[in-house]
Amino acid sequence: MKIDEVRSQFAMPTGMPSYPRGPYRFLSREFFVTTFRTDMAALERLVPEPLQIPEPVAKFEIIRMPDSQGFGSYTESGIVIPVTYQGTPGTYCAYMFLDDFPPIAAGREIWGFPKKYAHPELRVIKETLTGRLTYEDETVALATMAYKYYPIEPKKVEEEMLHFNYNLKIIPAVNGQLDVLQLIRYRLTDLKVHWAFRGPAALEFHAHAMAPLAGLPVREVISGTHLLSDLTLPYGETVVDYLKTK
Repeated sequence: MKIDEVRSQFAMPTGMPSYPRGPYRFLSREFFVTTFRTDMAALERLVPEPLQIPEPVAKFEIIRMPDSQGFGSYTESGIVIPVTYQGTPGTYCAYMFLDDFPPIAAGREIWGFPKKYAHPELRVIKETLTGRLTYEDETVALATMAYKYYPIEPKKVEEEMLHFNYNLKIIPAVNGQLDVLQLIRYRLTDLKVHWAFRGPAALEFHAHAMAPLAGLPVREVISGTHLLSDLTLPYGETVVDYLKTK
């Protein structure tokens, strides 16, 4: 392989990368988001400076993605935390768990998503929307919500989803030091929310050493939101390079 050919590569392995070039289009992406009140000290242990936490609130998400460009069909879950940066609202992603390797590789390598392999599930059981996260045969999270109780204006949901999203991107060097230590951000594009509902919701976490969601105690469930959308995940930008900034 010539030098120019080497320089033209964008992902591993060469000749058959684990994912295609972006941006990435998602159709019929279904979200179940449970917003809950937790402890500020627990959030402060997860969120890096210079992001600010306006209140002790977090969100547990289960996302079903049946049609994802380059990634196929999979389900994802995780914890996102409402934050501000220079006074502007956004969200910080603390944990992500999913059941498909290509989006794990792309998410970690490109945007720094904190992704691990696990088994999230989203389904409707009679009158109840149920989101469950299983990690190595153990249930670590269970969220439930009344199915499609109260409709929400889709535009209101779109406004919130178009906030900046932040990740802490960490990539080690071959010598064991760090090659990349950055706060990055991105913002969804081409967003269309088809429908959205709220309803009574419940959430519980179970302690697990390798999936420590229970480190965020559920003090109060604020709301449950269920929606269906199409969106594009674009490339992002570096906000802070911690290896260059003192």
